[in-house]
Amino acid sequence: MTQPSPTPHCGLVAVIGAPNAGKSTLVNALVGQKVAIVSAKAQTTRARLMGIALEGPAQIILADTPGLFEPKRRLDRAMVHAVWDGAAEADAILLVVDGRKKKLAYLDPILASLKDRPERKILVLNKVDETAKEPMLVAAQALAGEGQFDEVFFISALTGDGVPELKARLAALMPEGPWHYPEDQVSDASERLLACEITREQLYRQLHDELPYDSAVRPESYTSRKDGSVEIHQQIVIARDSQKGIVLGKGGSKLKAIGEAARKELTELLGVKVHLFLHVKVDEKWSEDKEIYEELGLEWVK
Repeated sequence: MTQPSPTPHCGLVAVIGAPNAGKSTLVNALVGQKVAIVSAKAQTTRARLMGIALEGPAQIILADTPGLFEPKRRLDRAMVHAVWDGAAEADAILLVVDGRKKKLAYLDPILASLKDRPERKILVLNKVDETAKEPMLVAAQALAGEGQFDEVFFISALTGDGVPELKARLAALMPEGPWHYPEDQVSDASERLLACEITREQLYRQLHDELPYDSAVRPESYTSRKDGSVEIHQQIVIARDSQKGIVLGKGGSKLKAIGEAARKELTELLGVKVHLFLHVKVDEKWSEDKEIYEELGLEWVK
């Protein structure tokens, strides 16, 4: 006699937190592969990319939201708007906190915003591999002391420590209902957007603090060749002419290195040969371009 298949469960988890708390690394760890770009540079996440994790009969849709911060420019406002927009539909909200930080006052605005929300709230103290247990317990007590959080988890998104337990708990919280995505799908981001994100990650990784935050990678074309390989053309947009030399490097060497690293990662990710073509464009007002917001899946916020 065949056993009846378990009833499917599916729900949305909003992953929020201050910049550099390790949200994208955690989403990648829960999914089991890379779906969100990771960088030491604050505000790396822009698009509201979703990772899709599976645990038993449960499909957990993870909204990897941009880090919460004080919005000054239009792009910043759109990103913060996306965070709360994502949290509004969620079955659970994960607040990811860098467990190494002793001063916690920077979290006050986030905690105030969470206070009266009806969703189940879970506090995740990340980076247990980089700090002693005692300070983390003190931080957990301070943050969860007012009873705002339903549960607390101690994890290292980087090493995977504590991640299976968190994943199992999230799966148990997902409401009964059909899966929203096919079993083999790990993100709702189009391959075009994911390809741009991979290039942008390399831009940050290889240029570090030389390149300010005001840069973007835009898709121009994404076509499949007859031999099964993919040809991708992208535009690196920077705000000032003086930044062009930084991105290009001597004799174009830096742009070539960025392109080669991004192409290698995309080849692994897509499982096909990738031909990647990059060029640099200067546009002082790119962050006011409505089209870019549409590409990132962000709402145009005045």
